[in-house]
Amino acid sequence: MASHFPQHLAFLAFCSCRNETVRVSSEACVSLFFQTTKAFLPTMLEINHGHIVTVASSLGLFSTAGVEDYCASKFGVVGFHESLSHELKAAEKDGIKTTLVCPYLVDTGMFRGCRIRKEIEPFLPPLKPDYCVQQAMRAILTDQPMICTPRLMYIVTFMKSILPFEAVVCMYRFLGADKCMYPFIAQRKQATNNNEAKKRHLRIFF
Repeated sequence: MASHFPQHLAFLAFCSCRNETVRVSSEACVSLFFQTTKAFLPTMLEINHGHIVTVASSLGLFSTAGVEDYCASKFGVVGFHESLSHELKAAEKDGIKTTLVCPYLVDTGMFRGCRIRKEIEPFLPPLKPDYCVQQAMRAILTDQPMICTPRLMYIVTFMKSILPFEAVVCMYRFLGADKCMYPFIAQRKQATNNNEAKKRHLRIFF
């Protein structure tokens, strides 16, 4: 199951997000996992065999500014996956495996314009889709509970869990991650304004 519904997400600063957009993104990105898992899990429990793979995002482990609805949906997916994994372990259903896939920025064009500090970019470039698929498949075939790509994401997640918030903010600023989405949001806002201007022009024309 993959949490990937960009058409339902606002990609705007929080106060600019419409309530309806936030509601739809939550339903599309989180409720899907409940419904799909419910469809398959009963049979898996019966035979004590299966593998639940959740494709989320590194933004389900740590967040950044300007994409609150997106991060909330990813955190929800990660939380659901972790709770379900614990439930299966508590029920001693060891034949049902779970794998959580959390990639960094993938070069699909979805977040085109997202920029971290330019000195850091060569060490943390956007990931190629093929590489992400290979890493995910390796994790699935070896029953790995969780895979973060690249491995640097493990360090970032660990540091976030042990450092005070002020230190995490300093780390974000050093990496340029605190405002990495701002160029992307500006581009998206400009594209939206252009589309609205074209629609107004067409209405006037016709």
